[in-house]
Amino acid sequence: MLVVGSVVIRVGDLDAQIAFWSAALGYAVREPHDGDFALLRSPDGRGPNVSLDAVPSERVLPPRIHLDLYADDQQAEIDRLVALGAREVRWSRRPADADYVILEDPEGNRFCVIDAADWSGWAQH
Repeated sequence: MLVVGSVVIRVGDLDAQIAFWSAALGYAVREPHDGDFALLRSPDGRGPNVSLDAVPSERVLPPRIHLDLYADDQQAEIDRLVALGAREVRWSRRPADADYVILEDPEGNRFCVIDAADWSGWAQH
């Protein structure tokens, strides 16, 4: 059996990205981290880890993979993430009734915030 243990994001400024993603997700850094790789995990150990890998990488748009973050209060989470340094990404092909908003972290790594308020049982997915 396989489970997703960690999603790895390539970053330029490891310390800045640790600050952003740990605040964004409420995750803690597994210490010690070695200066070019850090593993962030939820306080209760549930869900996949997010690992930050300080390796130069060309940005590709649209990205081949991204995170979908589910939120009970989508707008409050978007506001909080923007205050942490995220930016909203406008996309001309986004449907008017979309339940997601595209954001990018301070280095341009894209992710979506999904409105999960009306999803029953979404945490199990």
